[in-house]
Amino acid sequence: MPARATPPAKAAQAAATQADPRWAEVVARSVAADGRFWYSVQSTGVYCRPSCAARPPRPENVRFHTSCDDAEAAGFRPCQRCKPRQPTAQSHHAEWVTQACRLIEADADQGRAPTLDALATRLGLSSSHLHRIFKQATGLTPKAYAAAQREQRVRRSLEQTTDSVTDAIYSAGYQSSSRFYEKSTQVLGMTPTRYRAGGAAQHIHFAVGQCALGAILVAHSGRGLCAILLGDDPETLVRDLQDRFAKAQLVGGDAQFEALVAQVVAFVEAPGLGLNLPLDVQGTAFQQRVWKALRAIPVGQTASYAEIAARIGAPTATRAVAQACGANALAVAIPCHRVVRSDGGLSGYRWGVERKQALLGRELGAAEPTSPQEKAA
Repeated sequence: MPARATPPAKAAQAAATQADPRWAEVVARSVAADGRFWYSVQSTGVYCRPSCAARPPRPENVRFHTSCDDAEAAGFRPCQRCKPRQPTAQSHHAEWVTQACRLIEADADQGRAPTLDALATRLGLSSSHLHRIFKQATGLTPKAYAAAQREQRVRRSLEQTTDSVTDAIYSAGYQSSSRFYEKSTQVLGMTPTRYRAGGAAQHIHFAVGQCALGAILVAHSGRGLCAILLGDDPETLVRDLQDRFAKAQLVGGDAQFEALVAQVVAFVEAPGLGLNLPLDVQGTAFQQRVWKALRAIPVGQTASYAEIAARIGAPTATRAVAQACGANALAVAIPCHRVVRSDGGLSGYRWGVERKQALLGRELGAAEPTSPQEKAA
């Protein structure tokens, strides 16, 4: 007996539901989507949270809602399985993690770093449970978060006080000045004395050129490439570099530096060639984790913001991942252009969505020019 044809209206509704990015989160039972939207099922008359463990509904029966009140106003009742009006375990976790962060920050202000056991005891949780939910929510362990707070405190101390560098290091909670000096360049991007001077003694060599994507600025700090900026206006790129290194001494590139710029331009034109140059990557601990994950995406492939969040162990930090992508100052070398929406669509890109499309087009072997500069060529 032939299968009965789906009525056109139902087929259209099913197609609309499947085209909505929220449908993918319902199918995946995404806990991270809980609280952002709810969905109702016409065939059962109930509405659920995205993570509901019930059997996935048929897409033609699904409607999306912005709140529980919205779903109930449309005539649907709460699901008895996922209980959408009750607080989720995730909300409890968020509250505990917030309290843990405040405790760590308060201790950091006193020059102390709490142990995991002590922190868990103060919150009434087991150490393993606190460690797990903290890393899920922030992408960092409590120990790494405490280290980041200690680094932030030593920066403030170096900037705002007249104490000696050694006093600033100890007041921030470091037990050994020698240990801090070993990692000071990673923490501050330069030595503590130079940081206190606002980077005034730091020399940044740079040059501005042109590539198929428009203007390009390449800068080198002595430790490695510290900026690859793209845009339409060279002067705007130079101002961006000046803002980023406000007190550093900017030095125009010489003939030797021009050769380095040519190598970077060639890499931007053909990312598959690779870039065999050191990078001076400066950012927060979380940004460093995101950028490391981005560099692991192979040429010609993409990943969603949610996938990157999952890869760094912070599945609920999708928005923070997007912010880290926006803070990236090393275009193409840290390939934030390979990060797309969950539905595969292109979203915001620091240097313009058209450039993002052009870069992906090259990597995927697209022959048709996609950037304004390429179309004009």
